[in-house]
Amino acid sequence: MPAAFLGHGSPMNAVETNRYTQAWRAFGARVARPRAILAVSAHWYVNATAVTAMARPRTIHDFYGFPSELFQVQYPAPGSTSLAEEIAEIVKPTRVGQDQDSWGLDHGTWSVLVHAFPLADVPVVQLSIHALKDLDFHLDLGSRLAPLRESGVLIIGSGNVVHNLRELDWSRPELGFDWTRRFDAAARDVLTGKPGEAAGLRDHPDFARSAPTPDHFIPLLYLAGLASAAGRPAEVLIEGCAFGSLSMTAYTLDAPRPAADQGRTIRVDGSASPS
Repeated sequence: MPAAFLGHGSPMNAVETNRYTQAWRAFGARVARPRAILAVSAHWYVNATAVTAMARPRTIHDFYGFPSELFQVQYPAPGSTSLAEEIAEIVKPTRVGQDQDSWGLDHGTWSVLVHAFPLADVPVVQLSIHALKDLDFHLDLGSRLAPLRESGVLIIGSGNVVHNLRELDWSRPELGFDWTRRFDAAARDVLTGKPGEAAGLRDHPDFARSAPTPDHFIPLLYLAGLASAAGRPAEVLIEGCAFGSLSMTAYTLDAPRPAADQGRTIRVDGSASPS
């Protein structure tokens, strides 16, 4: 079963059609139906490792100041208590709490799944990001989740390679600053070359500016860990920057590609080039 990291950007992507949402939809259409989805979202960033273990996770609108249509979006996918228990068993001795009622599906998860799996008929479990753990912990935890893929679980990380809201430039809707593009390129080199070294991106001179808080960067490490465990690099699904200080680049692992796209990467302008 494939895995993916999807750069989710603004919550508005949930209700918009653009090159990124089209790429997510195409990804969902190409993969075999998973028995369940495990999502690692930047927006469940707490001082514990936990999974949603309720039968019906609620749709969380964890933002403010957006149009009312966004608050009306519901993603009524079922949960999976059995998958939550599997995860806790697989990653021992790491302790994984079973969240019965405090969380649900936040917009980092549903804003991409409404496009990739619009019927909301595949069970979804979220895994929290432990805010007190270092990057190596998350890379390793990602690799230890690898057996789930063999039993039909699709694992998705949702964040942004570069996510600096303080430096957004609304006049650059499809452009990135020089430092944004430098770090995005460095991450691409690692993910498509030696994903097991992804935690080392913390030493890049643009890391502090690209990830002033690590919450949006860490989901990428779960895909990197899975790729390292598989012994194969990730592939770029779509690349591009937005508003100067966001990267929307997305990656996949073992995802089928259309015959017409073999050996090509979908770029931000919608064109294709050799990978």
